[in-house]
Amino acid sequence: MAQEDTLVSGVAGRYASALFSLAQDDRQTEAVAQSLFKLDALISESPDLDRLVRSPVFSANDQLKALDAILAREDIGGVAANFVRLITVKRRLFYLRQMIAAYRKLYDASRGVTRAEVTSATVLTDDHVAALKDQLRATSGGRDVELETKTDPSIIGGLIVRLGSRMVDGSLRTKLNAIRIAMKEVG
Repeated sequence: MAQEDTLVSGVAGRYASALFSLAQDDRQTEAVAQSLFKLDALISESPDLDRLVRSPVFSANDQLKALDAILAREDIGGVAANFVRLITVKRRLFYLRQMIAAYRKLYDASRGVTRAEVTSATVLTDDHVAALKDQLRATSGGRDVELETKTDPSIIGGLIVRLGSRMVDGSLRTKLNAIRIAMKEVG
């Protein structure tokens, strides 16, 4: 439990820790994780659902009715659904996405997985992704790395890598900006 406390904190962390502990007791950490991640994806894709979750304007009953319909439609049940209902009744629903992020940290740590986000100017090939995973695995002490790739043509070239709380910006855009600043200081 002490390690869990260092991974997550605050209100969202406390709720996520309690949920993770309950899911472990029921041997349902995987099922709860999948349900929560599915719900998080739905929230990020729907501005209306995001507004329902974050806005204090809606009553707990209105939020609960809407969420019950969504949970049933998406076949999200069990511990995850009961958790969402509980935080809705307790008027903590606006913390839901933070709670899901904290649960993800606990879940990843329990599986020995580290998450990395890589931004590149163009889509990376499978060979590049595999090589990058190998390098990140070595950097993270041999832990498995789940890689999320994004493309952003504005970085011109290179990579921006976030591994846990560390970030390395090796983008060409950043290097060109540094040169421009250096040239201004000289002139």
